[in-house]
Amino acid sequence: MKSILLPKPTRFRGLSLYEALQRRKTVRYYEDKDISLQTLSNLLWAAFGVNREIGPFGDPGRTAASASNSQEIDIYVLLRGGSYLYDSQQSLLNQVASGDNRRIALGPRQGSNGAEAAVRLIYVANIARFSTAGYQEPGLYDHETQKAYFYVDTGLIAQNVYLFAASQGLAAWFHNCNKEEAMKLLRLSPTQLPLFGQTVGYEMPQESDTR
Repeated sequence: MKSILLPKPTRFRGLSLYEALQRRKTVRYYEDKDISLQTLSNLLWAAFGVNREIGPFGDPGRTAASASNSQEIDIYVLLRGGSYLYDSQQSLLNQVASGDNRRIALGPRQGSNGAEAAVRLIYVANIARFSTAGYQEPGLYDHETQKAYFYVDTGLIAQNVYLFAASQGLAAWFHNCNKEEAMKLLRLSPTQLPLFGQTVGYEMPQESDTR
């Protein structure tokens, strides 16, 4: 399996937070057009990258919060040439499968919308990480509370992706994923739960679009 060393995230220019919030929307139709590795690196950093070496409880801090800084959400990145696990500390994509598997990031009943988008993400909760969180509060071991935590934490990451996309002239779509196929493709363990997918790329111009 091959890895992709991403360029270090850079200070990127774009719309203001107000403008990005104004333009945040869900887009389901995409151009067959890749994004650069630098843009991909910046996207993943904005999603859930390391933004400070020392965060809560002495562990690195991330761009999205997590329960007791457990950082239980992993981001799998599905590209045209393969599927990868994002290593935020090394700015690295570690390959877990070859070939174009972007369709797996969409739910089995959602058709083929966005099939040509540059990037598809799958968010996976690793509940084993709750046991190593910096602050061991009781909710980390309660099944229903765990679900609330990893659903909220995924939503925080997904919103970061939406805002980054809006600020950089990209489109995004948060959606279900094919959980059964994702388990096989990504070689997940029983403590790893595929939750949702998110598509990112360039919006396909509509016939009425005069831009």
